[in-house]
Amino acid sequence: MLEIRFHGRGGQGVVTASQLLAEAAGYENLYTSSFPIYGAERRGAEIEAYCRISENPIRVTSPVEEPDYLVVIDNSLLQISRNLFRGLKDTSTIILNSPSKPDLNWRTFHVNATKIATDLGLVKSGWPMVNVIILGALIRVMGIPKLSSLEQAIEEEFGGKIAELNIKGTRLAYEQVGVEYVTA
Repeated sequence: MLEIRFHGRGGQGVVTASQLLAEAAGYENLYTSSFPIYGAERRGAEIEAYCRISENPIRVTSPVEEPDYLVVIDNSLLQISRNLFRGLKDTSTIILNSPSKPDLNWRTFHVNATKIATDLGLVKSGWPMVNVIILGALIRVMGIPKLSSLEQAIEEEFGGKIAELNIKGTRLAYEQVGVEYVTA
């Protein structure tokens, strides 16, 4: 079973990203589970969402505490979050929305999803909407689900021009995430 934990801020679509990933994997006959943890979150506050993907039924309903993949939608959390890296294993992989090489102690991939979103005009209330775009980088690194399955999930969720732009952004992130960084 693959366990993915998403970190971002309220209003950035962290929950939507987790749900789209689960939906895309479901199109490939995989079992999935996706849910957020809600508390007193408000727009801009740190938020988490979780996704599990498996070839077998998933019976676990607890938050993902030891993720195989950690997706950081807002890289400013690297400086302020006390629990961002909790439970990471030596084998965990980080997918980071960042314009530059990260200095982290895990297998880390980065993509400038903010630039992709801004260039495509995917901005809502002043925030670049990177949540869907970063999924392209994630599935490239994970190897599942297929890009076509993710595109189908995006089309069903948004439709029209918004789906078209998000699919374009997802493809760009998929292509641009090819560099891996490991800092020892």
